[in-house]
Amino acid sequence: MNRRGFLGRLMSSAALGISAILSRKVPGWAAIAHEPAKSYGMGVDVDKCIGCGRCMAACKTENNVRPEPYFFRTWVERYVIKKDGDVIVHTISGSSEQPIEEARERDVLRSFFVPKLCNHCAHPPCVQVCPVGATFQTADGGVVIVDEERCIGCRYCIQACPYGARYLNPETKTADKCTFCYQRITRGLLPACVEVCPTQARIFGDLKSGASPLTRFTRMGKIHVLKGHLNTEPKVLYTNLDGEVR
Repeated sequence: MNRRGFLGRLMSSAALGISAILSRKVPGWAAIAHEPAKSYGMGVDVDKCIGCGRCMAACKTENNVRPEPYFFRTWVERYVIKKDGDVIVHTISGSSEQPIEEARERDVLRSFFVPKLCNHCAHPPCVQVCPVGATFQTADGGVVIVDEERCIGCRYCIQACPYGARYLNPETKTADKCTFCYQRITRGLLPACVEVCPTQARIFGDLKSGASPLTRFTRMGKIHVLKGHLNTEPKVLYTNLDGEVR
């Protein structure tokens, strides 16, 4: 066999090998090989959030999250902007044990609440660092999910997440996080946090649908994302967000 024939056969074998890998039903490859027809996201109107904590309670109930305040898939932060430029931030936890730094009312310039959760990024760092493909994007909406059966609990994804949205589940010893209540949205229901919000501060929908409530939300106000400079393309979108929020 001459050199050209050998190289041709080698390239054909390599192409077949790559095709075989891509055809395997490994969760992490699904979103890479196919652009999802939908792109689920969430909108948050900061001015509407009253810090009631119902979203956190509903999330824990729906997703069997441990009751301790340091385990959560979604949380709410209270920001107090003082006139002298200082910023006080604490997480609404419902626990009386958490020390809270208070400010005198006359010293406060602005106070508000900011709900936070996994941003289900279009380019998620957690997916890139997972060594076993346990963290992946679904092909039917780009939701970032953790496969408990594949996760080895290495914590790489927890460290890679710039939003602090992941934790290690003490029972399963695997990474845990918000899934947009994937078990609900695949049945046409809203995420639990969205459904229970008394002020409709949270809005869920398909960013690729012109009729989606979330698409209308993005048209009505100036949209901000958290840590936009990291180019992760977060899909949790905020309006009326103060520049002090990180």
